[in-house]
Amino acid sequence: MAATVPEDRMTRAEMIAVGICIFINMLDGFDVLVISFAGPAITRAWNLTPPELGLLFSSGLAGMMIGSLFLAPLADRIGRRPVVLISLTLVSAGMLASSVSNGLYVLAATRVISGLGIGAMLAGLTATVAEYTPEARRALAVSLLQTAYPVGAIVGGMISAILIADFGWRSVFVVGGLLPALLIPVVWFALPESLAFLSSRQTPNSLARTNAARRRLGRAELAQLPPPPVSTGKQAGSVLALLTPEYKRRTLLITVTYVMVMMTLYFVLSWTPKIVVDAGLTEAKGISASVLVNIGGVVGASIFWILAVRFREVRTLRVYMLLCMAGLILFGLVDMHSAMLWVAAFIMGCFLHGTTIGLYTLLPRLYPAEVRSTGAGWAIGVGRLGAIFGPAIAGWLFSAGFGAGIVYALFALPVAFAFIAVSRIDDRPATAGEAAQSAQ
Repeated sequence: MAATVPEDRMTRAEMIAVGICIFINMLDGFDVLVISFAGPAITRAWNLTPPELGLLFSSGLAGMMIGSLFLAPLADRIGRRPVVLISLTLVSAGMLASSVSNGLYVLAATRVISGLGIGAMLAGLTATVAEYTPEARRALAVSLLQTAYPVGAIVGGMISAILIADFGWRSVFVVGGLLPALLIPVVWFALPESLAFLSSRQTPNSLARTNAARRRLGRAELAQLPPPPVSTGKQAGSVLALLTPEYKRRTLLITVTYVMVMMTLYFVLSWTPKIVVDAGLTEAKGISASVLVNIGGVVGASIFWILAVRFREVRTLRVYMLLCMAGLILFGLVDMHSAMLWVAAFIMGCFLHGTTIGLYTLLPRLYPAEVRSTGAGWAIGVGRLGAIFGPAIAGWLFSAGFGAGIVYALFALPVAFAFIAVSRIDDRPATAGEAAQSAQ
């Protein structure tokens, strides 16, 4: 089995590395949702129809899908650190290009570029944090990583409301492009390569690279590498490795779950500010509703980790999914001019974000180190199909005259399908040598 962090305690350098990953994911939360914050202002400036706005919402998600499927697996071939650097470069370039775009399709294309980087980074960061952290703290570390996503959306929403009011919608893309650029030198100097990745490669210079990384992380050097992982018969970084008998069932079930949950999540994140504005409230209140959804997500994710430690991820996910469906229906039914709007937004975000973050917490357990980033990239990448179609389908439904109550209720159905799929996942940790038994 490829070792992750064999010692029971993290070194200071490892804590810093995990902190960097958490901060990067917080920026991703802002970068992904910046289009929903700016959406009402762009709609007004360019006179967009709901399907055109849905295209803008979906374009970044399409880039995330491509990045997760085709760039994230590189982390199992060339390393976690290089992929994070490439991803930050793509995000920064795409966001800055968005700030100077002059039309719908140009803006959509620049959102695809940003999405490429975000999609690759989400998978790579999940694997990296899991591999920097001892088993006893892994669920907490991955939960903190994914909780940073809605935190970024909260902070980004507050900043966006001020920037859009004072400087226009383009300003939020400028800020979203400069921050990832500033992180590139931080990652270059302060984020060593994952020890689990280096151990899984077993190349002639792996021992030297491993010891160099261990020195940077404050670990003692090794006289020799641990035994290589049992081969799956497929090359690391190959999606085919996920479809071997050892991992096939897990791969199919977690992929279906991601598609369904992402469909609903990105409908809610993309359209909620616009729905509130269309109900007659101000753009600032539309952004505030989105912020409350994400605040609920932070609370829900924190409670999820506490429950998952005692009851395991799959059992906790099932409860969260049932409550998520109820929260969606509640939000669609409330009077948006009443105080219940804010309560419903918080409840919906608590269990919807909590469900999503729970999936990210579960994911590293399903694959060993040599295919972990590929497995994460596949599930997250194919899951983006749901993220792409969710906002677009909502645009068509609203254009056809369906009200918010019906649309939010309809988007509870994908969560029901996810509930069925996740209930059939065996969440015992997978290793190359043990997966055949644990996947049956």
